[in-house]
Amino acid sequence: MTFANPYRPGAGHPPPYLAGRGREQDKFRKMLEQEVILTNLVLTGLRGVGKTVLLETFKPLAQGSGWGWAGTEFLESTSMTEAALATRILTDLSVVTASVVVGHREVAKIGFNPQTVKKDRRLDYELLRSIYAQTPGLVDDKLKHVLETAWSVLKQAGLRGLIFAYDEAQNIADHASKEEYPLSQLLTVFQSIQRKQVPFMLVLTGLPTLFPKLVEARTFAERMFHVMSLERLNDVDSREAILRPIQDQKDCPVTFSEAGVRKIVEVSAGYPYFIQFVCREAFDVVISQSERGKRPHVPIEEIVRKLDTDFFAGRWSRATDRQRELLQVIAGLEHRDGEFTVQEIVERSRKLLAKAFSSSHAHQMLSALGEAGLVYKNRHGKYAFAVPLLGAFIHRQGQEP
Repeated sequence: MTFANPYRPGAGHPPPYLAGRGREQDKFRKMLEQEVILTNLVLTGLRGVGKTVLLETFKPLAQGSGWGWAGTEFLESTSMTEAALATRILTDLSVVTASVVVGHREVAKIGFNPQTVKKDRRLDYELLRSIYAQTPGLVDDKLKHVLETAWSVLKQAGLRGLIFAYDEAQNIADHASKEEYPLSQLLTVFQSIQRKQVPFMLVLTGLPTLFPKLVEARTFAERMFHVMSLERLNDVDSREAILRPIQDQKDCPVTFSEAGVRKIVEVSAGYPYFIQFVCREAFDVVISQSERGKRPHVPIEEIVRKLDTDFFAGRWSRATDRQRELLQVIAGLEHRDGEFTVQEIVERSRKLLAKAFSSSHAHQMLSALGEAGLVYKNRHGKYAFAVPLLGAFIHRQGQEP
């Protein structure tokens, strides 16, 4: 009998068992009880912590409570203009509104005898775009009018409200040099329509840089959002994520020993993506060994080496040689998996490097590494790795200065 591997380490793929996120789901359910939208949601955390997966579980919760759901993933910020954002919102809105009939129109039939038939007129993208184009004013004015018009229709159709959910939202940004302010526009439009009691809620998912960026764009964003920060799983929830997929599979021949489970928890550090990655590789190895009559043994070191190649190596390759030296200095700090300061980097580099980093140089390099998605700066002026366990990866390369 063939047993399918239940573990799914792909980006955004739902795991066979979602462990440790019940509290976040309960909080979202409470937010769905809002009659007037006073609080929107920012879902944030490091890569591999399960933001996209959790966002996908919110969708059926919303729909089951009578809410509509629209949204997608924001592309890189360099391609986002105010007009592009308006198109994005109209496109996503039309997915929900296109089934709603708002009237009828006469359509001529082809033939010798001129005849007309009535066809339903729906609030599809074409009609939304027409309303947008005919509304006077700036892009903000046009968007507000379209959203208010859409709600007047959706309300009659029985919807309780509409969620606009956007993943990778750290990618949207204002560009003063180009006089384009799509992020400010997004916040201003939704704050305005929510004040008019239009129940359209924003749910934005992204890296820890997201919320500071929102506040920088519009100071009122601090009062507009609840921030839900996803952390790695604790040991109990990590065990559940490891064991439940094979326990729930009838007659599954794969089992993990207590020592094996502890080792997977240790190697993954409780990050859901790493748990799925290690378990998927371990499952395949155990099945293969069993089929050949060998005693099952999970080669953890080899799996970690594969994880290095598949997950970390591509990110590491983005850094220049000098940037790698700085990352190696950080990886040598005792609290490398937590927060660190420029001063700590400067002091340690003086001990380890022939050419130490100055404070200004470290600031510049951290900014560049932030743009590359390797580190981020929090609201208190401290830095942290944006990629979980990156410091441990650097140590495994034997590249600490």
